[in-house]
Amino acid sequence: MEPSGKRNKFILLSFFILLFYSASAQETSFFSAEVLDVTNTSPLPGASVYWENDVSSGVVSDINGVFRIEIKPLPARLIVSFIGYETSTRVITSKDLEKTQRFFLKPEEMSLDEIIIQERRPDEQVRNMETGKATIPIATIKNIPALFGEVDLLRSLQLLPGVQTAGEGTTGLFVRGGSADQNLVQLDGAPIYNPSHFFGFFSVFNPDALDQVELYKGNMPASFGGRLSSLIDVTLREGNNEQIHGEGGIGSISSRLTLDGPLFSDKSTFVISGRRTYADLFLKLSNDKDLRNNKLNFHDLSGKLSFILSEKDKLTVSSYQGSDFLGLDDQFGLGWSNWISSAQWSRNISEKLFFDLQGYHSRYDYQVEFDDPNTGFEWKNKLSETGLKGQWTLLTSDKIQSYWGFQSQLYHFAPIELNPAADSNIQPIVTNPKNGFLNSAFAGVTYELTPKLSTEAGLRWGFFNQIGKGVDYIYENSIVGPDSPVIDTVNYSTLENMKFYQGLEPRIAFRYLINDEFSVKAAYNRNFQYVQIASNSSAGLPIDRWILAGTYVPPIRSDQVSLGLFRNFDENRWEFSVEGYYKDLQNVIDLRNGAQVLFTDNVETELLTGKGWSYGAEFLLRKNIGRTTGWLAYTYSRTWRKITDISKGQKYNPRFDRPHDITLVLNHEFSPSWSAGLTFIYTTGQAVSFPIGVYDLDNQSVPLYSDYRNEDRFPDYHRMDASVTWKNADKGRKWKGSWNFSVYNLYGRKNPFAYEFREIYNDDFRYDSSEDGPIVSTRQGIVMTYLFTFLPSITYNFQF
Repeated sequence: MEPSGKRNKFILLSFFILLFYSASAQETSFFSAEVLDVTNTSPLPGASVYWENDVSSGVVSDINGVFRIEIKPLPARLIVSFIGYETSTRVITSKDLEKTQRFFLKPEEMSLDEIIIQERRPDEQVRNMETGKATIPIATIKNIPALFGEVDLLRSLQLLPGVQTAGEGTTGLFVRGGSADQNLVQLDGAPIYNPSHFFGFFSVFNPDALDQVELYKGNMPASFGGRLSSLIDVTLREGNNEQIHGEGGIGSISSRLTLDGPLFSDKSTFVISGRRTYADLFLKLSNDKDLRNNKLNFHDLSGKLSFILSEKDKLTVSSYQGSDFLGLDDQFGLGWSNWISSAQWSRNISEKLFFDLQGYHSRYDYQVEFDDPNTGFEWKNKLSETGLKGQWTLLTSDKIQSYWGFQSQLYHFAPIELNPAADSNIQPIVTNPKNGFLNSAFAGVTYELTPKLSTEAGLRWGFFNQIGKGVDYIYENSIVGPDSPVIDTVNYSTLENMKFYQGLEPRIAFRYLINDEFSVKAAYNRNFQYVQIASNSSAGLPIDRWILAGTYVPPIRSDQVSLGLFRNFDENRWEFSVEGYYKDLQNVIDLRNGAQVLFTDNVETELLTGKGWSYGAEFLLRKNIGRTTGWLAYTYSRTWRKITDISKGQKYNPRFDRPHDITLVLNHEFSPSWSAGLTFIYTTGQAVSFPIGVYDLDNQSVPLYSDYRNEDRFPDYHRMDASVTWKNADKGRKWKGSWNFSVYNLYGRKNPFAYEFREIYNDDFRYDSSEDGPIVSTRQGIVMTYLFTFLPSITYNFQF
């Protein structure tokens, strides 16, 4: 954690020399404008812009559709083009420099042979600096066959190489050997601590309300930090400023509606989106009285307001609220909710310098109720994160871009409260709160060294304080364990420093263009993480215990190196890439055998700390243009942990180690009205520990486990999904509708979700690979639970 002073000084000196060089480059003049879709005024990111007869001067528009291009002698003809839209050519004079210009592009009529599914430059994967970055256009996500017809963002990301799932029906992601809590999932800059509904079956993101999603698996920009494995950056879309527009859908288990349009004038817009399931309404139709009294539902509501304050200033305000509730006949209830809010002010200080200031608040809470006269209780907890982030961006020239800024994050993990019913035998439990304050400074620069060689360097420096109000326990002989007696208690007042950590997080990447369609990229990334989950479940549960770095739990450190080859074919219609990576983890935690972490205030006694590592290769072949589009991905990966007192100190696999993973995604357009989608998934079964026998204790049979963790595996997982979409012909009507018919698990594979060992006779429980299919319930009392086989669904989608 404490790098040497000389090394720190050398890194800082070298970095800021490079940054100073970028800032002091020769002054140039620029022309800026917006590129918008004429039908709904939405921005067009990745549009190509260049002066006539000078293609080399070209630039592309950013995520807001804004571009800045070096000015040539005026007047001059500027050409703006975007795939799937008619090209715009305009004569630019000196008068056009006095105010912000807009280019409205009209969608062009295309034949089926030229269908485009991407929202980026065709050669972007070859020319950009990112390694380990993946994107799926929202339009493509909506075409992927879905569980219960519910289009899902996180489930779509599971189809990309290097991304694996926790199991059947879950949206938890494991990226390049990292656990699910090592992913930073954020919506408009605000983190979401539990991004799932229905215990992980669906994510909290309504696709109708989204603008874009970016997944960083490798070279994460220095402006982001706090997690080790990935950044999932989700952005809510902005409303159009011309007229009210709506879209939504009526599905098998839920319905959704999104509205957007001008708010007060053409300089302010709104978007509001809502979704609710009605599974609980179907339960009321049951003949079983107990089922009629059950409750099972979720809802979410999101909104975004955008205000153009002046030609240089823009303000956006976003909010999301979502909750779930499961109730069993008024005897048991479990509910959890997310509530986030964020605001961002963007200012164009000059034609080359820009400033963004963002504030956010994210809160997650859950509550469990059990109504029983003898053992009834109420259990609740909440946690929150509040942050402020400022960033300056300097576009010195087409070859040099730099940024720098700061971020402050305040964590508050409230006490866990277990309040028994009036006559309950359960004892009340209240833990102490945990608080942390993380301040970070960051800077980065992208520099085109030669026409073929470019580099991107970044540095983030984090300063973390565990602060009061809080309590630290002192253990006898400084030994922290479940049987270690507490000899003293140290109480800290509000904001008093309890423990301090700091760490430098350098990031650097290189890209070398072999030719216009072939490039090689390499990157190194270091990250620190100061919050993590202590859980026995790999799938992720609403009641998981979040742990803050402190006296006994140091932050995790990750060092990752990656190397990739990127090749486009057939005029960028096909993309191929292969990336290899190696990741080293320090101070990673795992639970002791039999650990109990939910209610204890001495959670550090249930944790063990050690190291981990993962490595792998990711292959992706993708077709972007034509009647048939999609991708084929294969990932080979291994993940290891080595922690004293687990598996006798030998290396072992965590549950999410999956050596082989294959995904196929296909979409085909038969006609303007008919299209179809198909996905296929194959992955190695998750690593688990099966009992090796039983022993008797207090007249009960207790399973006996090996000293070595996760030696066994579930059978390999595979599944095929299919969908067909029919939409009515576009005859200029305001109302446009479509029907989607989906089948989840097309051939009815019974993929195991869990096993229960009711009777165990030595090794008779083990899976026999010679048998056809997975373990079945008739074999020596072994019961396999599976969730879904052949599952059809229907959804009606509409726009107006």
